[in-house]
Amino acid sequence: MLNRKDLLGTSDLSKEEILSIIDLAERYSDDNNNHVNNTKILTGITQINLFFENSTRTQVSFEIAGTRLGTNIVNFPLKNSSQSKGETLLDLASTLNSMFPDILIIRHPNSGAVQLISEKVKCSVINAGDGYHEHPTQALLDAQTIRKRLGTITGLKIAICGDIAHSRVARSNIFCLKTLGNQITVIGPKNLIPKGVETMGVEVTNNMFDGLQGVDVVMVLRLQKERMNGSFFSSEREYFHQYGLDEKKLKYAKPNAIIMHPGPMNRGIEIDGDLADDINRSVITKQVEVGLAIRMAVLDLLTENHPLRKK
Repeated sequence: MLNRKDLLGTSDLSKEEILSIIDLAERYSDDNNNHVNNTKILTGITQINLFFENSTRTQVSFEIAGTRLGTNIVNFPLKNSSQSKGETLLDLASTLNSMFPDILIIRHPNSGAVQLISEKVKCSVINAGDGYHEHPTQALLDAQTIRKRLGTITGLKIAICGDIAHSRVARSNIFCLKTLGNQITVIGPKNLIPKGVETMGVEVTNNMFDGLQGVDVVMVLRLQKERMNGSFFSSEREYFHQYGLDEKKLKYAKPNAIIMHPGPMNRGIEIDGDLADDINRSVITKQVEVGLAIRMAVLDLLTENHPLRKK
């Protein structure tokens, strides 16, 4: 159970809350794999998706999750909205609040924007990614994917590699996976490691061979060029040589170590294409599959006490 109105991040989730989400998601995952039609427990509940940034996996996943649970889904047309005419976030929040939605799912390029809206609306708000800040459902689906493949989600050594500085996925995963009792190492070029990241309880290295030594999970991040001002590496070829995941580097991890990536991937830059497609090591496709179940679980738990819920 989630004793909260919103899901804005993983930084304040307890271990019990995290496990309650992924346990319920496990049930939804089994139903989805067995083509079980979920009861429309959220019939009559209105879900508004507001994606201020482009998204494929997250937005479609939330749409399908809502559809399977029976919500009335509205995709807010931001390009044609008053936002494109200069309306403030606070005015938008006031407008939305007057429409009495039950759930808002928001992605925004500015850190903190989702929380700002959540403070001004009465309905539940789910953060689908805000700036460099957090992306909680991605971290939750990563945790469930790890548990499904390795049988546990505690006591593991996990490496998060690449563009840590610009990654909300990295931040949410660090909070989530640390809360679950894992050892985290972040690996990347010095200028792509945020200052003070050590205070989050992680180990830091700029050397892939050192960082991957004996790890159970290798989580590769996307280079977020759209958030980079200036040059952060000499060339994509040089970046792949030093920080791209390939067979040579992966040999330093445990023999049964799994490979993860939140997508979309830049093959041959962040990760070798053959490794990404290796079904014996890569769980990248499984992450997408699990994402649907996690988002169904979050929608379910956040509306558990809603008066329109089917009993």
